[in-house]
Amino acid sequence: MRGPVGWWRGKTTPAKVETYTRWSFHSFALIEAALGGLLVLGQVGPHPAAWLAAAVIGHAAVCAVTASRALDWTRGRREQPLRLLWTLGAVTAALAVLALGVHAHGRGENVDTAAGMVFACVLIFGAGTIALGVRNRRRVAAVVTGFATGSGVAAFPLGIPGPTALANTVMVLVGGAFLAFTSVFSVWLLNAVYALDEARETRARLAVAEERLRFGRDLHDVLGRNLAVIALKAELAVQLGRRDRPEAVEQMIEVQRLAQESQREVRAVVRGYREADLAAELAGAQGVLAAAGIDCAVTGSPGRLPTPVQSALGWVVREAATNVLRHGDARSCTVSLRVADGRAELTVENDGVPASPAGDRPGSGLAGLRERLSELDGTLRAGPAGRGRFKLTAEVPLPPPAADPETARPMSEATR
Repeated sequence: MRGPVGWWRGKTTPAKVETYTRWSFHSFALIEAALGGLLVLGQVGPHPAAWLAAAVIGHAAVCAVTASRALDWTRGRREQPLRLLWTLGAVTAALAVLALGVHAHGRGENVDTAAGMVFACVLIFGAGTIALGVRNRRRVAAVVTGFATGSGVAAFPLGIPGPTALANTVMVLVGGAFLAFTSVFSVWLLNAVYALDEARETRARLAVAEERLRFGRDLHDVLGRNLAVIALKAELAVQLGRRDRPEAVEQMIEVQRLAQESQREVRAVVRGYREADLAAELAGAQGVLAAAGIDCAVTGSPGRLPTPVQSALGWVVREAATNVLRHGDARSCTVSLRVADGRAELTVENDGVPASPAGDRPGSGLAGLRERLSELDGTLRAGPAGRGRFKLTAEVPLPPPAADPETARPMSEATR
């Protein structure tokens, strides 16, 4: 799916939160341009206020660029934009002083109102934007307090009355504090979302590492003792052979027996590792997805499916659950098992799939599943199912049931 909907669905959850945060601050710049720029023209007319409106719109543009680069710095994509932050602070202070001058020496109520709009917009939005590029909360508080205090102090040399200067100070303090808090909270939320996403990937990697460690421990338990005994008996056989003792042959026969026994035990361990229990895999997938906040519904029961079929479908469930966790932004998943017409069919369907599903990319585990199912003449189908959904279907033919010995006897034998 192309277009805005497909573009949005193609993003991961952290990328969606980042896009929402970024455009929220861009919308703040648009609000500033509308309030401090366009409304000024409506208050005092195009000629005397054109330059003032242009200055406010330019300030809003600088705020938008600063917010974008500050968010990039928050995510570690660029260095802290210190020069841009200082530039924004200087431009904000200059425009605020200019607005106060217009307010003090202007003529007419409309001029005072327009100057007040410009004064409030540049200081409030400037403080909120600068807070994005400052991680220390004390510095954020210092920026807001400094802008508010400066707005009051700069009013006295221009002859602005005390109550008006106090009202301006409170307005800048409250508005700047609100936008600064919004900036700090937005950055915290964005970092938390990325941290949770990294934790989910780490959990998946740890699960794989734990399974590898378990397999390594099993192999160590099987081979460790036998290899130690083989080494001792081989050393004894060497010593007996050097003395031309006939017992050396018996010791080598014992070494051969131990080696064959170790080979059988290793095959048993590998067979147990490769054969997955379908019922256990279904329950495990449902529990893991539920723990990740994904509603998972499982229908059907393995029943008395042959062990090879259960093993193959168990691997399908395991790989499908891993893909649901690691790719996309799923909220619901359905797993259904159906046995009919001599075939076992397993279907896994989930939502929240990006524009390019993981199964379409090379290197995914679907190729391995197809090879595993092909050994049982099974098939695997995977692909988009419409409206941001992904569907995986595995089918395996069931072997014909064994004939009953009583019914398989010839009629002549049964009537004897």
